[in-house]
Amino acid sequence: MTAGPLGDFLHARRARLRPEDVGLRDIGPRRRVAGLRREELAHLAGVSVSYYTRLEQGLSRGASAEVLDAIARALQLDAHERAHLDRLADAARRTPQPRRPRPEKLADETRDLLRAVEGVPALVLGRRTDVLAWNTLGHALLAGHLDLAQRPNLSRMLFLDPHCRELYADWKRKARAVVGNLRITVGKHPDDPLLAELIGELTMKSPEFVSLWQDHRVGPCDADAYELRHPLVGRVTVTQQTLSMARSPEQVLIVCTTPAGSASEEALTLLRQLSERDPLRTATAAATGSASAPPCPAAAQDR
Repeated sequence: MTAGPLGDFLHARRARLRPEDVGLRDIGPRRRVAGLRREELAHLAGVSVSYYTRLEQGLSRGASAEVLDAIARALQLDAHERAHLDRLADAARRTPQPRRPRPEKLADETRDLLRAVEGVPALVLGRRTDVLAWNTLGHALLAGHLDLAQRPNLSRMLFLDPHCRELYADWKRKARAVVGNLRITVGKHPDDPLLAELIGELTMKSPEFVSLWQDHRVGPCDADAYELRHPLVGRVTVTQQTLSMARSPEQVLIVCTTPAGSASEEALTLLRQLSERDPLRTATAAATGSASAPPCPAAAQDR
């Protein structure tokens, strides 16, 4: 029997802590691995070493809420990690029943909302980070090298598409955020075969994904600022904000905003003009990294 998601998560979080982090003196035999030993974690949580070992090895699946609380405190989990622990423990108690999920569809209200924010880059993602819809500016900003009608998976793009890798100035930070959010989704939907296929594909094709996935860090993609190196308008700093859909709780609206009067706002204005003028030509220019339109002087750097 393998440790499973719950045991893997506990082991990864235990390895992250050092004795001095939890007020312990490291006076035992020389450590062969980083992090706390199982007996140290068990002592901090107030459970027996044998019980914690069985839990981490996937041999015990019935941890009570009180035990999980104690382990979470010992591991110093934050709110997102604590919720993830609960979901993994709940999934470990159940017999997996994989079934093909229904295709994700947009509600009319979501289409109306996307149309209402046409002035800013925006897109709607499904729970597996599939693009369900995007407006013209959202497409031009994040995936102008693709046809507007395409509906790619953003996680797959981030790790496997060279254009997307070049787009983010700090690609590693964006990758960590996406993987942390995928961890939460897998915890919520452990029996989703399409999600498992996505994780499997990225594991096979991207060593960077494997490294980040093995770290077991969790965290939602809620709001964060990223510097983009756009092939047409240069450097653009946007805040990507994630908004939940009331009628479709597993879908999110991603909007990219810029400070008023900034060079980044001017760069998006230029990108909007280029997209409206000739979408097909703009997509071709984005794919080749060149454009016939004059550069925007203010887009080089925010004031």
